[in-house]
Amino acid sequence: MGTRHIRLGVAAGATVALVATTATVLLTATAPAGAATATFTPVADTYVQNDTPSTNYGTSAQVVVDNSPVRRTFLRFTVSGVSGQFTGAKLRLRTISGNSGSPSGGSFRAISSNAWSETGTTWNNQPAIDGASVGSIGSVTSNAWYELDVAAVVTGNGTYSFAGTSSNGDGAYFDTRETGADAPQLVVTTGSTTPPTTPPSSGDPVLVGAGDIATSGSGDSATAALLDSIAGTVFTTGDNVYDNGTASEFNSYYQPTWGRHKARTRPSPGNHDYNTSGATGYYNYFGSTAGPAGQGYYSYDLGNWHVVSLNSNVSMSAGSAQERWLRADLAANTRPCTLAYWHHPLFTSGANHAPSTATRPLYQALYDYDADVAVFGHNHQYERFAPQNPSGARDTSRGIRSFVAGMGGASHYGFGTIAPNSEARNSDTYGVLKFTLHANGYSWQFVPEAGKSYADSGTGTCH
Repeated sequence: MGTRHIRLGVAAGATVALVATTATVLLTATAPAGAATATFTPVADTYVQNDTPSTNYGTSAQVVVDNSPVRRTFLRFTVSGVSGQFTGAKLRLRTISGNSGSPSGGSFRAISSNAWSETGTTWNNQPAIDGASVGSIGSVTSNAWYELDVAAVVTGNGTYSFAGTSSNGDGAYFDTRETGADAPQLVVTTGSTTPPTTPPSSGDPVLVGAGDIATSGSGDSATAALLDSIAGTVFTTGDNVYDNGTASEFNSYYQPTWGRHKARTRPSPGNHDYNTSGATGYYNYFGSTAGPAGQGYYSYDLGNWHVVSLNSNVSMSAGSAQERWLRADLAANTRPCTLAYWHHPLFTSGANHAPSTATRPLYQALYDYDADVAVFGHNHQYERFAPQNPSGARDTSRGIRSFVAGMGGASHYGFGTIAPNSEARNSDTYGVLKFTLHANGYSWQFVPEAGKSYADSGTGTCH
C-alpha cells in the first residue's frame, strides 16, 4: 500500500468491496478547502478471464474489463490512519498507454469478500460480485485518468474490495499497482467543507493561483483543494508539472489535481515545461488558453484590470518579439489597472535560484506603462516585495508590487540572503495567492493548505 498524489475522504471501520454501473466523467475529484485528504493504492489487484479459467494474472501490469473474452477486474484497498469525519471518496483508475481505448470503461460494484488473493484468484475461484453499484465509466482513451464516486461505500478506516465488469467486447485496460505512480487510487477526504476564504465583495473578479505545481507528491493535491472553494480565474506561474513537462506527466500529475480547474485556468510556462522540446506537452494540454504555441504570451481583461501572462523561457530582451508585443499590448490597453505574471523572478531571496535579470526588460515595459502587480514562480516558496522600480529601488509612487508564488506543490526551497524590500516570506507551507481585483485597487491573500496557519494579506491601489 502507498500514499500518492491526491486526497479525499473515508469513514471509520468498514470492510467492503465495490463494482460500478453509472457514468462518470474524467478527473473531477474535489477536496474542499479546510478538508484533509489521503490517497491509498491497492494492497491487491488482479483480473480473471473465462477462457483461461485456471490462470492467475495477479502480477500483471494491467487489469482488464471485457466481454470477449469475459474479463473481470478486482481491486482491494486498506484505509488506515485516517481521523475525522469522512466526507468523500473516489476510486481512480488510469488507462494504460499505447492502447486504442474502448467505448466502455466498465461497471463497478462493491463486493463483500476481502478474502480473495492477488496471486491465487482465477476465473474458477473468483469472489462473488455481490455489493452495491458505484457507477460505470463511459468511453475511455489511452493514458488518461477516470474516477468513480465511492463515498456511499467507503465510510471509514477498513478494507474495501471493488470489482469491474463490462458488457462491451472492446476491452478497457487499466494500470495496476505494479506500475508505480500510475497505480489505481482510493482518494478519501475528511474534515470541514467550509471554505476558509470570504467571497469577494461587490462581485469583484478574483484571480488566484501559484506556480511550481504538479508532482508525484501531495502538495499539489492540497493546493488544488483550496481552488475547489475559491471562485474566479486561475493563473499559474510556470513549472506546471514535473519533471519534464511531458504529456504523460500532465495526465498523471496535473490533470488529477489542478486539471479539474483547467477550464478557468490561464497558465504561463516554466523551464520544466520546456524540458520537453518546444514545451509541446504544455501547449497541447492547455491549447489555445496558453497563447500561441512557441510564443506563450497573451493578455486578457478581468473587470477594470488588464492581465498579462508572459513567457520567461523565450527571448525577453529589449527589442525582442515578446518585449515589442508587450509594449504594444500595454499601449492599447484601456483598463486603469494592470497585473502581469511569468515564471522566472526578477526579485527573490530564494537560495536555489538567483534573480533573473533577463526578465528586467519585461518589468521595465510594465513599469513604463504604470502596471501595478507582478507575480513570479521558480523558487518554491512565497515572498512579497514592496513596490519597486526595475532597478529594485523602493518606489511608493509608481513601483510595481511583486510576489514570488512558487508554493503550488513542488518540494519547498529555502531562503538565502534576504533581498532588499522583501516584506513577507514563507518556505514551509503550500498555498495559493488570491487577488480580489477592485475597480481602482486590489487586495491579496496567501491562502494556506489545510492544517497550516501562515497568512499574509493586504491591499493596494492602482497607479
